[in-house]
Amino acid sequence: MDRNHLELCVEAAETLEVGSSALPAPSSFVSLEAEIPELLYRGMKDFIGRHPSWDQYRVMSSALANFLFQNGCEDRAVTERYLDDLFSRSRL
Repeated sequence: MDRNHLELCVEAAETLEVGSSALPAPSSFVSLEAEIPELLYRGMKDFIGRHPSWDQYRVMSSALANFLFQNGCEDRAVTERYLDDLFSRSRL
């Protein structure tokens, strides 16, 4: 999926939300499907097995926030997620 396709999907979703009062309020979560190399999958699976307080959603969310923050994203929610994960490593 390229960036233009992703932007079109986001715009279509926003149009549906604004254009119809019958739709529920937007969720704070978005479902995401991605293909990753098998080695990364095994690493994530092993990590989750050793750290039961983590699940695949928390790992992916943390990794995405880390990437976005380190590449210049200035969104407050991304920064908060990055810092929360950075300082919660002692709980691992």
